[in-house]
Amino acid sequence: MAELQKKLDYVYPCRESRLEVAHEILENPSLYNELILICFSPQDKNNHKACWILEFVSYEELCWLQPHLDFFCSNLKILKDESSLRPIAKVIQLLVKSHYKKEENCVTLSEQNLQDCIEASFDWLINDVKVATKAYSIRTLYILGNHYDWIHPELKVIIDKDFGDHSAAYKAVAKEVLKKIK
Repeated sequence: MAELQKKLDYVYPCRESRLEVAHEILENPSLYNELILICFSPQDKNNHKACWILEFVSYEELCWLQPHLDFFCSNLKILKDESSLRPIAKVIQLLVKSHYKKEENCVTLSEQNLQDCIEASFDWLINDVKVATKAYSIRTLYILGNHYDWIHPELKVIIDKDFGDHSAAYKAVAKEVLKKIK
């Protein structure tokens, strides 16, 4: 793990820095397994940086997650750091979208994987996490609600209850999704 750890030590929040390491992983797929392990090692000082990189890698090679889905989905609940949650919430959204896309289905989530994604998304939506994580969770739950009839009514209740307490960004996503639900 030393090689990837060294790279992560020098990752900064700016997009260019994250993209640089993501490209290195894309060029060296052998580092991918380590990246996944670091993402779900909250005690690792570079845990959040690994999550940032995983998001960028997932835009290009979401299919690489397929053999790791059971591990990924079953460990969502161990993530607590805000800097880790946002990119992982985005990866979940990408996974769920891909799972239900008929034409280019590159990932297939098991029923247990889907349940883990639903649980994590609802947890993030109702707990005190930053708005970007909540926004990704709302969009993910909307997609899932097209396949699980109980999700949209639950999502609507939560959005309606919390609407007044949130930022303009949250309200924009909430309005967009509520329009689609009705």
